[in-house]
Amino acid sequence: MKKQMKNLITAVVLMLIMNACGSKKDGTSSLFSDLEGPRSAILFDFDWKFYRGEIEGAQASKFNDDSWRNIDLPHDWSIEDIPGTNSPLDSGAVGGIDMGYFTGGTGWYRKVFTLPSEMKDKRFSMMFEGIYMDSEIWINGEPVGKHPYGYTSFQFDITDKLIFGNDNVVAVKVQNEGRNSRWYSGSGIYRHVWLTVTEPIHITPWGTGITTPALKDDYAAVHVTNEIENKTGEYASVKVNTKILDDEGNEMASDLRTAEAIPGSKISVLQEMEIRNPDLWSPETPILYRAVTEIMNKNSVVIDKVETTFGVRQIEFTSEGFFLNGENLLLKGGCMHHDNGPLGAAAYDRAEERRVALMKASGFNSIRTAHNPPSPAFLDACDRLGMLVIDEAFDMWMRPKNPQDYYRFFNDWWSMDIESMVMRDRNHPSIIMWSTGNEIPERGDPEGVETSKMLTGFIHSLDPTRPVTSAVNGLNSDKDPYFATVDIAGYNYSFGGDHGRESIFKTDHQRVPDRIMYCSESYPLTAFGAWMDVLDHPYVIGDFVWTGFDYLGEASIGWLGYPHEGSFYPWNHAYCGDIDICGWKRPQSYYRDVLWNTGEKLSIFVQPPEPSFEENPDRKDWSKWYWQDVTDRWNWEGYENEPLNVEVYCAHERVELFINGESLGIRETNRGTEWIARWEVPYVAGTLKAVAYNGSVEADSYELYTAGDPVSVKLKPDRTTIQANNQDLSYIVVELIDNKGKRNKVADELVEFQIEGPGSIIAVSSSNPMSSESYQQPRRKAYMGRCLVIIKSTKNPGVIRLKASAGQLKSAEVLITTI
Repeated sequence: MKKQMKNLITAVVLMLIMNACGSKKDGTSSLFSDLEGPRSAILFDFDWKFYRGEIEGAQASKFNDDSWRNIDLPHDWSIEDIPGTNSPLDSGAVGGIDMGYFTGGTGWYRKVFTLPSEMKDKRFSMMFEGIYMDSEIWINGEPVGKHPYGYTSFQFDITDKLIFGNDNVVAVKVQNEGRNSRWYSGSGIYRHVWLTVTEPIHITPWGTGITTPALKDDYAAVHVTNEIENKTGEYASVKVNTKILDDEGNEMASDLRTAEAIPGSKISVLQEMEIRNPDLWSPETPILYRAVTEIMNKNSVVIDKVETTFGVRQIEFTSEGFFLNGENLLLKGGCMHHDNGPLGAAAYDRAEERRVALMKASGFNSIRTAHNPPSPAFLDACDRLGMLVIDEAFDMWMRPKNPQDYYRFFNDWWSMDIESMVMRDRNHPSIIMWSTGNEIPERGDPEGVETSKMLTGFIHSLDPTRPVTSAVNGLNSDKDPYFATVDIAGYNYSFGGDHGRESIFKTDHQRVPDRIMYCSESYPLTAFGAWMDVLDHPYVIGDFVWTGFDYLGEASIGWLGYPHEGSFYPWNHAYCGDIDICGWKRPQSYYRDVLWNTGEKLSIFVQPPEPSFEENPDRKDWSKWYWQDVTDRWNWEGYENEPLNVEVYCAHERVELFINGESLGIRETNRGTEWIARWEVPYVAGTLKAVAYNGSVEADSYELYTAGDPVSVKLKPDRTTIQANNQDLSYIVVELIDNKGKRNKVADELVEFQIEGPGSIIAVSSSNPMSSESYQQPRRKAYMGRCLVIIKSTKNPGVIRLKASAGQLKSAEVLITTI
């Protein structure tokens, strides 16, 4: 198995959203009376009570929670203002710079729900997509179970603990205590909760698996396996009917067979079908199919129905490259943590989708989910939008990186957490690799080698269709035994780290020629060298920058860097992402456009005459998570006629720079110049313009301008119509503009917000990595002339009116319709 995967790993994968057929309802008790179909997945996010802090006896059914806050999920209390303050930050926070000076602690959640008496013969399971961390769950005062890991989904059968015809209480204790993370984790029930209602004979949670073991020009073999559980206490003959539908609902294939459901046991039913002339899934054509499976009793009554979304595609890894559907594809990758910036860890579906969409719009075709499994909504978005994924499990195993991290639970929980990741995610066509971990402390020791072998083997047993990888730093030949336990070798900082300007890939390929490699983390500052490794060496299948999207915590590594000695407060952004926490491209993203020949192929940036922030004189040479200190502005009052360093990123052959129409000369841009042209330009107000040429033909142009004083506020929503589902979001960019409508990139006025109608302000933000302002109060100072406000819908349709004002500037309003 291992040898086959190393020589040629071929897999065709899928996508699973275990969306139950029938009604998909929100979690109010009145909805239990009108459920439709044999199975219902009830979104259990609404009408919870929350208490921040430790409290005795809160698991008891009769506990008085009247004084607790009313909240809806997803919820992250770490992003909220610390009680009694106007900021979520604490310079003395236990997590310190790693957590970005946000705080954790203990919190409690409770929810009351009523089940009709006529539902007593149903089965009920409760799924938590993610709780950070160390959670305990009770139903009606009775313990249901625990789950320590903060990033894997888990579920419990709660049927036997329910009361029918009366109130039920679910209580959840969450403990984010001590130093347990190297980045911002958030705290609480930060993903969705589901209550699933089924008949006693049903398909198990994550029980549907789909593979396409054969793919030809005119057909794809589709194998659908369903695990069926019988809780009736009696043998039952059932019919299993599965249909494959295309994205328009047309039936492409079907299979009907019978099976014997054994009481108190689970059986696995395999159905083999063919899709004629299938549409293949890829980043360019993310086409999805649905497998609809019905379980019928002996009287042909449908007793369960599950829809599984999947894609048809083939992946192949060799030392000659990565191939998707037979075509060589270079992985243009970015690593991403799980937080949603101003929202903290709260995994709203729209927030997850927006991050994926922004990554794709910036040229990325692949994401490494560092360093944990993401939310189902994130993977669903990758499937829909066409983004490849490396799904990663852990940041540590048996040896800690922090005193209270997951190492305490690894020995007892690793197999359950791996199983959760693989079984939940195995049908997503976007996922091309499983990763067992990142920079594991024991990676160079025999103990780590044995653990890696164990994890890889377990993942192969659950899903033999995908390769297993691991991201490794400290790259030397002593890691060869570790790399031998995985299928694809992930190299962290192969270029520009301990190896200086030289890449380690070539020497390692000479020593281990069959090894398939990729750069699993690269510095922003070494973007050119890291990408040239991919272009020059077919056995290097891609590059994943640290990071694609900026994140909270690990504060200031993109400016002050390492080592982290003393306090760097109030820094709270990492400040190393191509895209900042608001979703706006940073300078290195424009450079990557040029490297990848995507997006903006020409751009101008200026080095400020003074550093943008206070510098760290002790930053180590190897700490290269920063980018050059440059900005895209041409307002430098007080520095008239002083020379400023200007760099132009250009994907064309030559570029000419003009100041107020006067040419400053032409420069060539090519691999030899790393596609950067540089000038020294005396500052004078006006327009700085770059014109690019291919041969003698003008190919592109780009301008920076001197903006006038801001006179008004401008609002730019990403969507003006959203769903009235109490979850949907509109991201509204707030700009301070001059009398010509240009953003003034030095304006920093405080912007105040007022909202009317069926919506609420759930977050405000700016790109200022040192701001200690509230992320939730209805105001924010502009940074570089803009800030961000995020609006959430309620359950009521209507029109939301948002007004933004900033001192004496002309205010602005925008209308958002909820339907």
